[in-house]
Amino acid sequence: MSTQTKRLTYREYLKTPEIKARYDIVDGVMTMAPAPTVTHQRILLRLVRLLDQFVSEQQLGEVLLAPVDVIIGREPLRTRQPDLLFVSNERASILGDQVEGATDLIVEILSPSNTRSDLEAKLSDYATLGVSECWLVSPEARSVEILGLTEGSWVRLGISGLGEQVQSQVLPELDLAVVQLFE
Repeated sequence: MSTQTKRLTYREYLKTPEIKARYDIVDGVMTMAPAPTVTHQRILLRLVRLLDQFVSEQQLGEVLLAPVDVIIGREPLRTRQPDLLFVSNERASILGDQVEGATDLIVEILSPSNTRSDLEAKLSDYATLGVSECWLVSPEARSVEILGLTEGSWVRLGISGLGEQVQSQVLPELDLAVVQLFE
């Protein structure tokens, strides 16, 4: 006997009540993520404070944090909920009740529950959208890996560790020491 999983369509998705839990929808199937660790949340809070202050002072756009749905595709329905994202003023039209289009920057804070294939699938989805830059923050290594999208593929722009600065091409004027995220 086989069991079928009901696949959520975009129309059904729009009718669902707001869910405060973290989840992704891949090919119509909702997958709940485990609750983030305290360390994860501390790093996210520091990052949100620092990036939002910089973006606000420079009037560059908007910083959002999870949970917020980024629509990858409608049929089959595919969404992601990155830990943090930045949308420049030039791309503000992608912001509605959900994010529907390429953001300038997405940040994923790596968790012990992340598998390599999960991370590769997320990065593939972000590349499909045309996200300009992705930061992979590793609490374990206490580092930030920066990936830039070049001709549809991710290219490592650098890895910054303690004692170094984050070198963003999307936010080149940002003065962010990696140690600020892990204090």
